Amino acid sequence: MAHYTIDTDDDDKYVEGHYGEGLTCPLAARSMALSALPDMVRDRLPNGDRCTFRAIVRDENGMEIYTATLMLVGEWKVIRPPS
Repeated sequence: MAHYTIDTDDDDKYVEGHYGEGLTCPLAARSMALSALPDMVRDRLPNGDRCTFRAIVRDENGMEIYTATLMLVGEWKVIRPPS
């Protein structure tokens, strides 16, 4: 039976997942990767106006089989207020 893990990357920190998570279905791993992205954003709001968050599904051989990416982009539409 195949096993999968999910790594995360938020531009500052790459965290490798553990195969002990019990993921044996690639579709369940995909679903978990997608659901991890909002939590990643809540846990680490960027200092600037741009940040990329990724959740990567790897199989038991370490091969990346799926990547979910969320790009956060903030843009001023008026004159930027003083800091």
